[in-house]
Amino acid sequence: MNNKVMALVISLLIAVIVASNTLFIIMETERGVLLKFGKVVNDDLKPGLHIKAPLMHEVRKFDSRVLTLDARPERFLTIEKKGIMVDSFAKWRIEDVGDYYTATNGEESRVVQLLSQRINEGLRNQFAQRSLQEVVSGERDQLMTDLTENLNKLTIQRYGIRLVDVRVKRIDLPEQVSESVFNRMTSEREREAREHRSKGKEQAEVIRADADRQRTILEAEAYRDAELLRGAGDAKAAAIYAQAYTQDPEFYSFVRSLTAYKETFNNKGDMMLVDPKSDFFRYLKSSKGK
Repeated sequence: MNNKVMALVISLLIAVIVASNTLFIIMETERGVLLKFGKVVNDDLKPGLHIKAPLMHEVRKFDSRVLTLDARPERFLTIEKKGIMVDSFAKWRIEDVGDYYTATNGEESRVVQLLSQRINEGLRNQFAQRSLQEVVSGERDQLMTDLTENLNKLTIQRYGIRLVDVRVKRIDLPEQVSESVFNRMTSEREREAREHRSKGKEQAEVIRADADRQRTILEAEAYRDAELLRGAGDAKAAAIYAQAYTQDPEFYSFVRSLTAYKETFNNKGDMMLVDPKSDFFRYLKSSKGK
């Protein structure tokens, strides 16, 4: 019984080893080539389960997804011979697995080297045909589209690689030029700031002068209206007094005397030296003032 179990285990182990060296899987995110003694016999293995002959066949697998090439910044010249530092990146994927393996031996570092050279050459040619203003703003998208189309004609045919997109992340002036440009920009902004300040002060003076003028006018008009009202009130009061006085002159004179007495002897220490026979005391002697 033990011998049968041992034989079964050994058979299973042999079967597993044979299967592992015979069967292989290509994932959905992979592309592969089948080699026979180093020579390509199948240049496009589809996703799924495949069979190979042990020792005779070799399988090379590659990532079929879109990959990123982040190039290091390079210095290019525009049509005005102005130097600029360009930082770019590219998106690429394998188009033809056989051509890709033949051209690069399946080494991604070789792919990065080849694509970097081609992209730098393309960028250099595109920037040399345009001004700094065009590459920074107006024609930047068109530049990238033209570059991608031109490079694809070469990379698909030679390397089996399709460039999905080429983009510029950043465009800078060289370090030795940046400081002078920055100083010039600073001077320009300071000049604009001074102009804005002077215009603001001028407008402030105009507004302040207009406000002072309106205040003077308002005060003058208010004083005029107050004097008119005061004059009208005094006139009306005088008319009322005159009317009251004409109705009973004696009573009016009596009230005026009482008011004079009250204001004269308002404090206990008030003292007057007046002739007792004067008109001031006539209502103290008689209620009729006689």
